[in-house]
Amino acid sequence: MTDTQTLGWAASWKIARRDLHAGFRGLRLLFVCLLLGVTTLAAIGSLTASITGELSARGRTLLGGDIEVAMTQRQASTTEHAALAALGQVSDTIRTRAMARGPVPSGAPGAVLTEIKGVDAAYPLYGRLTLAHGPYRQLASDQVLIDRSLADRLLLRTGGTLHYGEADFRIVDVIAAEPDRVGEGFTLGPVAIVSMDGLQRTKLLQPGALYETKYRIRLKPGIEPTGAMEALKARYPSAGWEYKHRDRAAPGAARFFERMGQFLSLIGLAALVIAGIGVSNGVASYLALKRDGIATLKILGATSGDIARIYLMQIGVVAFLAVVVGLLLGAILPVALITLARDILPVQPGVGFYPIPLTVSAAYGLLIALAFALPPLARARMQPAAAQFRGNVDDTPRLDRRTMVMVAVAALLVVALALGTARDPLFAGVVLGSVAGVLLLLLGIGSAIRWLAIRMPRPRGPLLRLALANLHRPGAQTVALVIALGLALTLFVTLAAIQTSLNAEITRTVPQKAPNQFVLDIPSESRGQFVQIVHRAAPEAQLNIVPSLRGTIVAYGGQRVADLKEIPREAWFLRGERGVTYSDVLPQGSDLTAGKWWPRDYAGPPLVSLDQAAADILKLKIGDTITVSVLGREIEARIESLRKVNWDTMGFNYVLVFSPNALEAAPHSLTSTITIAAAHEGAVARALLAAFPSASIIAVSEVIGQVRTLLDQMATAIVLSASVAILAGIAVLIGAIAASRQTRSYDSVILKTLGATRWQILGAQGLEYALLAALLATVAFVLGTGAAWYVIVEIFKFTWAPDWWVVLGTLAGGAVLTLGIGLLGSLPLLSIRPAQALRRM
Repeated sequence: MTDTQTLGWAASWKIARRDLHAGFRGLRLLFVCLLLGVTTLAAIGSLTASITGELSARGRTLLGGDIEVAMTQRQASTTEHAALAALGQVSDTIRTRAMARGPVPSGAPGAVLTEIKGVDAAYPLYGRLTLAHGPYRQLASDQVLIDRSLADRLLLRTGGTLHYGEADFRIVDVIAAEPDRVGEGFTLGPVAIVSMDGLQRTKLLQPGALYETKYRIRLKPGIEPTGAMEALKARYPSAGWEYKHRDRAAPGAARFFERMGQFLSLIGLAALVIAGIGVSNGVASYLALKRDGIATLKILGATSGDIARIYLMQIGVVAFLAVVVGLLLGAILPVALITLARDILPVQPGVGFYPIPLTVSAAYGLLIALAFALPPLARARMQPAAAQFRGNVDDTPRLDRRTMVMVAVAALLVVALALGTARDPLFAGVVLGSVAGVLLLLLGIGSAIRWLAIRMPRPRGPLLRLALANLHRPGAQTVALVIALGLALTLFVTLAAIQTSLNAEITRTVPQKAPNQFVLDIPSESRGQFVQIVHRAAPEAQLNIVPSLRGTIVAYGGQRVADLKEIPREAWFLRGERGVTYSDVLPQGSDLTAGKWWPRDYAGPPLVSLDQAAADILKLKIGDTITVSVLGREIEARIESLRKVNWDTMGFNYVLVFSPNALEAAPHSLTSTITIAAAHEGAVARALLAAFPSASIIAVSEVIGQVRTLLDQMATAIVLSASVAILAGIAVLIGAIAASRQTRSYDSVILKTLGATRWQILGAQGLEYALLAALLATVAFVLGTGAAWYVIVEIFKFTWAPDWWVVLGTLAGGAVLTLGIGLLGSLPLLSIRPAQALRRM
């Protein structure tokens, strides 16, 4: 081979194939790192696609129709119903909260808060209402179907009696599957289904009662859902109706899983980027083992391009196999995850193949492998043969411009892919920017430690002097070790701070501020009677009674909500109906931030007090107008004041509070919180239900239990996703140890020859890792608590209250764990025999 000749791809592949060990010896770390990242991304993407795809595919069934028109505290007029019927077959349902009371056998509670649903003869238009003991038939006015959890809580069985309001019902069966359950949204209790006539018998639908009427429509052939909805909006612009269609039957659930999937995918991508550092270390370690072979090939005339082709093909084969295996595992794992999470998923997705998330995951894996494998490969390609033989003592060369350009292009493609496939590109950019910022910071810290170690005076103790020298000698992996240790310790701190803050949100903050009970649907004319009954059963009771209505913001600042191209992301109060109230004094749990409160005897044009955060989002100020549709009537009010609402009090917090003259004439009910001794809760509930059969009582302890369960699930998801990043950080640590193994073997042989014992060599390395861990502990504490604060305060909007002892203990435990991994990786060096090693050098 002459100087101008190069090996072709075929000849390079022959050499690469012969040199590649069947067990991927030397490249196993590359395989594991890519496998871990690709499997995570593929599994998360496939799971998200399966759930959202099932929600979309079963849109008609989940919604109960092709379109749905909903309204609160009223039913459609004859004219309105006729307009709906003109579009197709209509099914009417009414849903409200009510206390279910049955016989009180030993060990059963007297009453349970439920969601009672009245259905007509056409229900369900799509799907099938499945019962435990037989087919569904139209219900008589005295019959009821109950949820399994309601039967278990009240110890009920088929044929038994259940009492709602002023009516008794006979239990005819237990609900096994409600076809439109997901489309109904969040509920506070189990469900019971009665006929429309049966619901009227209960006398629960009193004027001002809080109930929701839904009209599901099976459209006539040729009528499209979007067109039908637009026609209804144009005909009834101020009706305050809420619309859904079959393609977005459960928008809340779909939005939640899409965003959670994006969040977890970004965490998985961050883990893959972190694992990429392990890929780089693994490739560097592998090429270090191949130095003699690379030098020999160069002496025999192989060019730098030949070296690059040979080892790029080897790395490419292993990376390709890792990606393929990761994709297979990522496609299979969702089946197991769906089985394990069956009870908390809104739908039960079937087994499917989702090519888009798998393709994206494969692209991520290959691009990350390319970006992180090129630098060590370029260094091996650029080093002359003589420098290869001196690799243990020579510094590594700098990267050439072509390699830097290729790495930059691969990185830009990763960022472009992440932003292009993200539901929220800004959020994706922030996450990726944060990961890049942390990596660059740790890279800078590692370089600074190496620079300082060179200039520090030498300690007198030999072990400490050797540990310090290990930080800056040729071939030292100080930067990689700093990144590995820093990431691992930072993630440990982040998880501990998030977990303890979530626990504190429930165990400390909420119980101190929460009342014992919420009471809904109190007749507005019975306020005095309600107060007397509560104080008779619990003299110490503290009450907060407020009027309760439902309304939809239809216009603000001179613009209609319906005319907006897109509702602002944080303007949740513009999506559908919200609670509204009126008061002649500043409500409890609010602080006035601007403007003034109206006088008690105010009788002028309608005024409203708006939440300060909502005003900021909508860019509203004192004197602007806001229009709300209440019971089908639009009320335009001038903003008189702005309030800071303390949402964490678990009291009654309203975005909109009107002057009394604006709403007091409308039919409405009262709602109250009751703060009492726990021993009096049962007596108060029994007394109120005896006097007000239509009232609903919510035990705050049950709400807190649901919130605790939700937060536990959120925390579990965060822990599991972050655990992948921790594993990636550990892989980086292992890779850094592997990359320096040949150099450390050389050092170990020389030290043993000079009389050093095994424990002295191990002690020097332990001191090296301990020095790095001590320096990085403060950095990890700052970065980890900062990341946890952002998640808790900015994303979850909770109070920042970590348990610092747990955080510090976790940091110490993480440091011990990472140090242990580092020392375990050093144990093989102790068994090297100097005589054998010197003969191989």
